[in-house]
Amino acid sequence: MSLHLGRTQFGNPANTGNVLTYDQADELFHAWVLNPKLKIHMQQVACLMKCWAAEKEMLDEAGQWKWEMAGLLHDADWDQWPDLHCKKIIEELEQRNIDPEIIRAIASHGHLHFGVEPETNMDKMLYAFDELSGLIHAYSLMRPGGYIDMDVKGVKKRLKEKSFAANVSRDDINDACERAGIQLEELIAFIIPRQSAVTATLQN
Repeated sequence: MSLHLGRTQFGNPANTGNVLTYDQADELFHAWVLNPKLKIHMQQVACLMKCWAAEKEMLDEAGQWKWEMAGLLHDADWDQWPDLHCKKIIEELEQRNIDPEIIRAIASHGHLHFGVEPETNMDKMLYAFDELSGLIHAYSLMRPGGYIDMDVKGVKKRLKEKSFAANVSRDDINDACERAGIQLEELIAFIIPRQSAVTATLQN
């Protein structure tokens, strides 16, 4: 089964700046995503995208929401329509006249699957956070203290263990860091405290 999208242009440039409201995005998220574990992953990635947009890209609240929205909806169709992964959410957002930048970021978060290369900073960071966030969360679940006292060294050790979180592509993680011009250690250090904080709110 191929998930290749067969195109690299998404949305209408005339819709630049158009976003869903928080309530609209939340409604779509909960209607489409039923798996609790997948919901946590998507909310974690959304938080990381928002934090990066605020702290590293220095974007205003509107810009931060665009990044957050891309993270929140990047796997929206995976749960119920895995054979249409990315295609269905892209078409939904195009029909809703959403900013092409958001749609393209979602389309490029797995370039080997979807055939869309990450180009913008939003594209690259969604690609970078997706796999690494999942591995770090898996690591937290096996630790008695969860995220407490988790460090970069421990995460890197798990990355080297191919049998741990075997579905997480180490090649994608390394490729994403290279494309984004970020050291792996820097990205891990960015993720741990922010993902820890948002995960605590999701599990309470």
